[in-house]
Amino acid sequence: MTLRPRAADDRSIRSSTLRIGLMVGVTSALVIAGGIAILLWRISARSRPEAAEGMRRDHGHGHDHVVVDVSDVVPWLVVFGIAAVVLLGAIAWYSARRAVAPLAEALRRQRHFVADASHEMRTPLSALVSRTQILERRRARGEPIDDVIARLRGDAEAMSEVLTDLLTAAAADAGSLQEDAPDTPAHPMEALGRAAERMEPLASPHDVRIEVTGGSTASVQLAAPTLERICVALIDNAIVHSPQGGVVTVSCAQKGSTVEIRVGNQGPEISEEDRARVFERFARGAETGRHRGFGLGLALVREVATRARGSVEIEETSPAGTVFLLRLPAVS
Repeated sequence: MTLRPRAADDRSIRSSTLRIGLMVGVTSALVIAGGIAILLWRISARSRPEAAEGMRRDHGHGHDHVVVDVSDVVPWLVVFGIAAVVLLGAIAWYSARRAVAPLAEALRRQRHFVADASHEMRTPLSALVSRTQILERRRARGEPIDDVIARLRGDAEAMSEVLTDLLTAAAADAGSLQEDAPDTPAHPMEALGRAAERMEPLASPHDVRIEVTGGSTASVQLAAPTLERICVALIDNAIVHSPQGGVVTVSCAQKGSTVEIRVGNQGPEISEEDRARVFERFARGAETGRHRGFGLGLALVREVATRARGSVEIEETSPAGTVFLLRLPAVS
């Protein structure tokens, strides 16, 4: 996925400015022309001919002059002036509102992006903190730490991928996103394995186990980092809503031309109200005493799934737990 060059945004701004300028110019000209036409009609209707005696004496023949009473025209001039000021003011207000609308939308997107970034970065940061604590404990006990360092490097790469996804989401909101087909199809089982490994430091402190099952060899037409990111989001959500000592189940299977990924937890049932908004950005469910509710992760899962012509939904939820189902087209 790529972003359109900045020149496209500049052209859009220039085009919008030109449209607003033309609108102000044309409507102002119409108001003034209409006012002048009304004044001319009023003057013509109230004028009367009057012979010029002096000119008859001087030239020996008569000429008719049009006489207009000032007292009759002045009120119309005053009314026209007031009406023109009011109408032009309304046009200026409407034009300013139209001109400011893109700026207001840009500010709204900026606020959402900042909130999205701080929200979504919490997961990889938490993983880094947990992994660092493991590294410190192993180092203090004189145990091998090479594998932990390698995983720390992987967590840092995951954070970089999160930032990339946030930029992608911001581009999608701005309408400047272009789809690029991945060079190599991604394998869901591999993505789920890596996602579960990255989430293990967040699950262990709460005695939550992550169990990955399934042997599907199907591929999907998604970039591997993007597929792994949405798997991380689903597993992270399951960990957050799992009770102490619970199990997060992750499975992958192919059904016809579709790859089905299921992530389940043993947490509380999702209420009817929350089911309707669980995939909205910054939605919040019942808290479990841990870092957050549904949040941004599930919203990004839905955005990615939709772009890939797939879907994500709550397959089932009850007091025994909840299962999320992600469907993606399989690569034939």
